[in-house]
Amino acid sequence: MDHHAGNDETDTIAARFAQHRPRLQTLAARLLGSAVDAEDAVQDAWMRLAHTDARAIDNLGGWLTTVTSRLCLDRLRAQKARPESPLDADDLLRASSDDPASDAALADSVGRALVVVLESLSPAERVALVLHDVFAIPFKEIAPVLERSTEATKKLAARARHRAKLRTETAPPDLAGRRALIVRFLNAIREGDTTAMLDILAPDATRHVDSVLLTPGQNATARGAQGIVEEARRFSGPAHNARPALIDGDLGAVVERDGHPVLAITFVIAQNLIHSFDVVAAPDRLSRLTVAPDPLP
Repeated sequence: MDHHAGNDETDTIAARFAQHRPRLQTLAARLLGSAVDAEDAVQDAWMRLAHTDARAIDNLGGWLTTVTSRLCLDRLRAQKARPESPLDADDLLRASSDDPASDAALADSVGRALVVVLESLSPAERVALVLHDVFAIPFKEIAPVLERSTEATKKLAARARHRAKLRTETAPPDLAGRRALIVRFLNAIREGDTTAMLDILAPDATRHVDSVLLTPGQNATARGAQGIVEEARRFSGPAHNARPALIDGDLGAVVERDGHPVLAITFVIAQNLIHSFDVVAAPDRLSRLTVAPDPLP
């Protein structure tokens, strides 16, 4: 066997996968609501590809989307084992919408407030809604992910869309409350107030930090509020200069230099607790974020 040929083939597959990784990462983050879990899912997708004959895959992008979505669905089911209730006819009648503008507005709200909007949905509903309404993936391609017929997948998304609309109408995003929580968190890190940090973090919270901020041997990921607090002093410097800002339409925090963001912190917040946060400092990741000023006085 020609080992050089084997290495070349692996390098080619890795290069092709790298082209799809940003979209897969975004898709997984939207589905899971956690940048850390999303990275794990995308890495699992890469491992699946590495052990597959890629030459036999006609549409690599579609194959990766399907595999990543299935991996996310498995993770969602493991996180929240919720029996799926029978489809309600009244729900479906109210859910049917012929208003593209309304659906576009919902898709935007799903992207900006994932946890708030999708929290009440079953894993299958969540996958159907996000893949179709946010990523415009046809139902016939979503159906195999959910192991359902195309028609059943459409009905599932319709029910999810209705529930999501009810959620956004009855529970609009609390920007002021979110901002106050983020400010409390930043102040707790600056002051080294571990008690305050533990009050703000969910017990099973996760934290991810880009490797450019780490010294060799440091873990990029910390799991559990206690573990996060123990490592918090390492990030008191960035926190000192961080201020609230809109990041991809949702409140987070940024550190700027000469008017340009050099560090961003995105948060997943639910029930007035921080469930995960991602400290972004790698230039390629920063360049993909849309940062706008804090909208609140």
